[in-house]
Amino acid sequence: MTSHGEAETAAQGRTVFAKLHARLGDFWWYSLMLFCACRAADLLNAFVGLWLVPEYVAPSELGAVAPLASFANFLALPAAAFANTFRNEVSRLSIGREFGKLKTLMRGVFIATALFLFAAIVAARFTMPLFLERIRIVEGSLGLVIIAASFVSAVAPVYTNTLQALKKFKAQSILSIAGAPVRLATMLAAMPFRALTGYFIGQASVPAFTIGASVLALRKELSVKAEPYWNRATLKKFSVLFALFAAWGISGGVTSLVESTVIRQRLPELDSAGYYMATRFSEIACYLYAAVCFTFFPFAAELARDAKARARLTVRVTAVNFAFCVAVAAVFFFISERLLALLPHGESYAAYWWAVPWLVGITGITSLHGFFTTSEIAAGRFAFMKWAVPLDLAYAGTLLLVTGHGCLAGFIPASWTEFLSAHNIYSLDTMLWWMTLSAALKAFACLAAMIAGARRAAKAA
Repeated sequence: MTSHGEAETAAQGRTVFAKLHARLGDFWWYSLMLFCACRAADLLNAFVGLWLVPEYVAPSELGAVAPLASFANFLALPAAAFANTFRNEVSRLSIGREFGKLKTLMRGVFIATALFLFAAIVAARFTMPLFLERIRIVEGSLGLVIIAASFVSAVAPVYTNTLQALKKFKAQSILSIAGAPVRLATMLAAMPFRALTGYFIGQASVPAFTIGASVLALRKELSVKAEPYWNRATLKKFSVLFALFAAWGISGGVTSLVESTVIRQRLPELDSAGYYMATRFSEIACYLYAAVCFTFFPFAAELARDAKARARLTVRVTAVNFAFCVAVAAVFFFISERLLALLPHGESYAAYWWAVPWLVGITGITSLHGFFTTSEIAAGRFAFMKWAVPLDLAYAGTLLLVTGHGCLAGFIPASWTEFLSAHNIYSLDTMLWWMTLSAALKAFACLAAMIAGARRAAKAA
């Protein structure tokens, strides 16, 4: 009786999920599944970010985590651009079930990544010591570790993109859940010996695990015989795409590196540490975006020829994500001070409670840019780079100008220097205003591009 009753209950549960799936549709159903899987993993990630890292990393070094990660990602830009170049092609080959060519493509990506890694190690040999000195870090073993972490992070999307294109969202959900314990175990083993080095070893463990587990999930598709893929026409086509993604990656990498380094180098150490701890909470606003954006790409690719339908989907997911960010910001407005006070060294970080809802708001504004560019790339359209790249570089240049005006004495008018000095440029709230302005300009540019695209589609119809 008991087994019969359990079987009946399980059948009813499956029926409920099937009805919910049918009601939501594939897109929102898979987004919800990934969201729930990622949030289960975030229970462990929250422990890492909110207790383990501040427990082992001193407040004087905590603010260096973000610029170190940005510097490593900048060195890995060629590999990341190369992986992004083939994102659409991975989707096309996967959807067309051309797995022999896909296997050859993945081998080529790995060979190219090995060459990029060698070049990055040579570059780091000359630049890393100077950078560590500028951000006041003395751990000499960090260089190779953070380069390795950035490179496996750059390669892992090749495999997750294949899972994405084949709509293997269940496998991706399992990877999301399993990756968090791997990261935690690695950090617990490594951080007591060297805190920052152990942190980046833990960061590298997740994409390395993802690559290995993805190969297992794709073993059926990749067990086929490799087929010829590379030829002169293919190389010519993707050389252009690589140049585009490299330009976009460089502009975004420079922006991220300058922003995080300015916060670390030119703000007080406590400000940079307070910013890091505030971002541990504000990143909750990225949870829905990350899950929906992963599901969004293959569906947007299917709508590549239907600009109106793709625009409607983009607006819907952006509106849902923005509403989520508003709700998260409202909650943190009331509780972030008490939450920060509970953390190690919390008496110092609680004063930065106001940065949490502010950063959540910036994330909400930025999500429009993220969904729009994902939609455009999925459709094979890259016109947005004409304004996205200049905006990124202008923002980075502005930050360097307004925070480095002391170094520019004699080159800029004295009245500019006096104005910048009088308005407390070296503070976290000023930095957040610049970040807000940059996000808002990108959002307006996306809206203008969407309106222009809708008008062109209407004229064509």
